[in-house]
Amino acid sequence: MLPPSRQTTSHILMIRPVRFAFNEQTAGNNAFQDPAALHAADDVQTRALAEFDALVESLRSHGVDVTVVPDTPEPHTPDAIFPNNWVSFHDNGTVCLYPMYAPNRRLERRPELIDELKKRFHVDMVLDFSDHEQAGKFLEGTGSMVLDRDNRIAYACLSPRTDAELLAEFSRTMKYRVVSFHAVDRKGRAIYHTNVVMAVGTTFAVVCLESVPDAAERANLKRTLEETGKEVIDISLEQLGRFAGNMLQLQTRSGEPLLVMSTQAYRALLPEQVQRLEKHTQLIYSDLYTIEQNGGGSARCMIAEVHLPNL
Repeated sequence: MLPPSRQTTSHILMIRPVRFAFNEQTAGNNAFQDPAALHAADDVQTRALAEFDALVESLRSHGVDVTVVPDTPEPHTPDAIFPNNWVSFHDNGTVCLYPMYAPNRRLERRPELIDELKKRFHVDMVLDFSDHEQAGKFLEGTGSMVLDRDNRIAYACLSPRTDAELLAEFSRTMKYRVVSFHAVDRKGRAIYHTNVVMAVGTTFAVVCLESVPDAAERANLKRTLEETGKEVIDISLEQLGRFAGNMLQLQTRSGEPLLVMSTQAYRALLPEQVQRLEKHTQLIYSDLYTIEQNGGGSARCMIAEVHLPNL
């Protein structure tokens, strides 16, 4: 039997959308947002809400403990559905708050959500990195960093939203080793978040090595994953563009592993890739097309894992 892993949790936080919409403030460096897909604002919110509720229902039916908190109508936070960018929760009782690139995303930070979690979980310390926004330096949580919690490694592709100096500060404070690299999409544009490039599970990693143009960075990324015991499942740039890298492994209350993704991401996978993943974990998927097109993020972005100790 494998020793218990800190990589996955059965407790997650999700923010139910109230005024979800295409965010013009993030579209400049998030090529996954599709302006051509714009609908009337009410239509986007209605569709996104239905997609959100269906994913929550699926997760709960598979034995995941989902804390759902509704967004607030004011101030308008069109991307509040993606809480993993402003907060992360760690098994030593630490909560980290992060500096956000878009001014309207900074409004998503809600201390009362942490107070709500304190009713069930132990919080020992809150580390607030958000002051770096004033200097134009950003680190957008587990969007900017894909954490291997077992091996204390933070994988990060550098971008306007992922600052190297802040990565170093996170590394020193949280005692993580950083493996950084540069990643680009099919048009050569810098990819905005690491969690669309790769996902790290307990015994596997999904990664688009093709997106890393520098041979030394690409080799170091692959070598580090393999040396930490991960089966590397390589995806293509085309699959990356369909959110096949934006997955998250969770576990049920009884400890069974689940890999969460969107229907679009699942359909992008080759049968051989599905078979390799299913050796490690059960796959579950849900239709998130409206959220993906308008928000530029998928299933992983919608989930903030709660690794805090239980009270």
